[in-house]
Amino acid sequence: MAFIPSPKQLTGIKAAIFLLALVPLARMVWLTVSGQLVEPLEFITRGTGDWVLYFLCITLAVTPLRRLTKMNWLIKLRRMLGLFAFFYAFLHFMTFFWFDHFFDVETMFRDVAKRPFILVGFIAFVLLIPLAVTSTNAMIKRLGGKRWMWLHRLIYLIAPLGILHFWWMRAGKSNFTEPFIFGVIVAVLLGARVYWSWSKPKAVAAAGG
Repeated sequence: MAFIPSPKQLTGIKAAIFLLALVPLARMVWLTVSGQLVEPLEFITRGTGDWVLYFLCITLAVTPLRRLTKMNWLIKLRRMLGLFAFFYAFLHFMTFFWFDHFFDVETMFRDVAKRPFILVGFIAFVLLIPLAVTSTNAMIKRLGGKRWMWLHRLIYLIAPLGILHFWWMRAGKSNFTEPFIFGVIVAVLLGARVYWSWSKPKAVAAAGG
């Protein structure tokens, strides 16, 4: 029998996830402030970028995990996990915008246009913004369930763009191990959705015939 948490337990689970999700940021801040890093900017840029991908993968894993375990309550965690993906994406972008370009918008856009891997990452970040803005219950009601669902399917584009951004960034160092692992994970998670979408009409047709 699948585990079903009580409302109090679910609140505790959400609180634990919230605190754990802030641990990477706290670690980055501590290591930077304490002067333990040789290249703090590179460490923060890489760290925030990695955690965007971690949270994108975790968010995409919620639906397959829910289907496989029959624990439907897991869907109640997806919004917070998705928002943490945006949170770390925002920090990743601000690191680039602030420390690399000192809030110079014109210089930033020239850099974005000049380097493809930055352009791809920038597009992924911009696409995340409407997902974060429309994550509230009020916005779901305002948009309507179907339109909200179609909008939030942008995650299926954002995740591959994030992998491509990471892949291109590592191409200069000929280090593809981590991008490959992330790519396989995202491919499996998106492939599961394609399979279920493809098999559902067949199952309905078989039941009717």
